[in-house]
Order: sequence, then structure tokens, then C-alpha cells
Amino acid sequence: MKYKFVGFGIILLFICMLLAPQAVFNGASDGLMLWFQLILPTLFPFMLITDLMIRTDTIHYVSNMVSPFVSRIFKTSTNGSFAVVAGFLCGYPMGAKVTTDLVQTQKISLQEAKYLLSFCNNASPVFIMNFVVWKTLDHQELTVPTLLITLGVPIIMSFLFRPFYLCEDKIFQNLSSTKRVLSTNNTSVIDTCIMNSFEAITMIGGYIIIFSILLSVIQNYAYENSIIQNFLPCLEMSNGILLLKKLQLPENILYASVLGLTSFGGLCAVAQTKSIVRSIKIPILPYTTQKLVTAIVTSLIAYIYIYSVY
Repeated sequence: MKYKFVGFGIILLFICMLLAPQAVFNGASDGLMLWFQLILPTLFPFMLITDLMIRTDTIHYVSNMVSPFVSRIFKTSTNGSFAVVAGFLCGYPMGAKVTTDLVQTQKISLQEAKYLLSFCNNASPVFIMNFVVWKTLDHQELTVPTLLITLGVPIIMSFLFRPFYLCEDKIFQNLSSTKRVLSTNNTSVIDTCIMNSFEAITMIGGYIIIFSILLSVIQNYAYENSIIQNFLPCLEMSNGILLLKKLQLPENILYASVLGLTSFGGLCAVAQTKSIVRSIKIPILPYTTQKLVTAIVTSLIAYIYIYSVY
């Protein structure tokens, strides 16, 4: 029954695409340009360098430097602290990518990976400042409050999620294995990291294009349906934020909605994360639930802040 329903949906989408080729073209073009101009140059260098650091066992330089502070707050292992830094600084879905790589190279446990995924897969500060605050909201004075809210709420939520993963131990421990996947003297490590990074960034681009097409096609058929129009921003974060801007919402509602969507990442980011963590068999439902809870809390705090200030 499940597969019949999915099959019916795919056939329906195929028919809709045939009847709206211009919407398909526009959606694919928008998704491709978003990936090529923003995602590829922003994420690929960080994917490559973090993969190199993990596979050559050089992450301990960063981990040892930040773990006294990060591990004390989040109760992560020394290696796990590297995923926290990458997840908060590099943007979707780098937190998931680094966490998956750490599990695959036997540097953290699967249980710690599930905990890390609950709070350290977030939008990057650069994206929040450039795209959310300066381009969309056009209020530079909101830069610091927006960063504090969008990056501070996941930190707070980590305290609530932690008891579900960390039981009797007071802190996650590094795995005893110090196995290296590839020798640091072997030039194939660079080739492997390049191919892994290109595979990941191409997969991300594919999902962005798919969700951009979905968004464009649904808009084409439901442009007068306010309920569907209000749901559309949840599909993909970047285009969704621009759609929220076009809805002419009151300023406090717009601010809360944009920050909530930024915190959640959209269904596209969920799909990207699911694809990345599939190799280590982490279920996506708990992650999605945790991101939704975090997004709701983010929206509430954003609404309270903007209502009290303006």
C-alpha cells in the first residue's frame, strides 16, 4: 500500500511536470544556480579539508585545542568536539557530514553521533548574516541578535536532548581504536577525499534541484491557494526565505518565520541529512523531530525579541 501511494504521487508529479514545462525549467535553473553559485563554493572547500583532516588523523590538533571548552559544555568526546565546531561554523549539512565521517573512521561512537546530530547541524553564521539578515530582512542592526538566537537555541536544546543519549557516563569517550583509514604518506588520500567531497556536494545539489522543481511546479498550480503558499517555504530553506519575504507578513511574524525556517533548514536539508547519515544507519525521524522542536523554540524567542524591540 505504501509503495502504491508513493508510485501514484510520482506519476502525478510526472504529469504535472509535463503540463508545466516552463515551471520545471525555472525550478531546475533556480536550483542549479543556487547550488553552483552558493553551495558549491561555500561547502566544497570545507568538505574537502575536513575529510582530509579526519582521514590523516590531524583533527586532534583542532580537537585538543577546542575540547577543553566544547567538551565541558556539551559533554562530547575530544574527537566529537570537532563535529560541534564544524556543524556550527560551516553550515548545512556539514555537521551531519563530519559526524558521519568520524563514525566511519572509528573516532566516535554511534551513540555520540546521534547526540551530535541533534544540535550541531545548523545554518552557518555567514549564511545567517549575508542571506538572512542583510539580503532578506535588510536590517543590519539585527545581525547580532539573529546570530545569538539561531546559534544559541541549538546550544540550549543540546542540554534537553543529551539525557536521551548520555546515560550513566558523565561525558562521551573517544573510541579506543586509533585506526587510520589512509596513510598520510599516500597521495591517494587526496584523490579519495576529492571524490568523497564531490559525491557529497553533487548529492546535495541534486536534492536542491529536486526541491526547487517541486516548489516551482506547486507554485504554478496553487498560486491562489493561501494554505499551500504558506507551506511552500518549508520545502527548501533559501528559496523558502525569499518566499516568506514575498508574503508581505507583519515584521514580527516575518522575523520569527524566517528564523524558524533557518533553524529547521527545510525538508531539503532533512533529505540531504538523511542521505548522508544513511551509511551509518542513523534514523532520520528523531533528527527531524529535534530540528522541528528547535525551530519552534527559535521562532518563539525571535518573536518575543522583535515584539519587545519594535
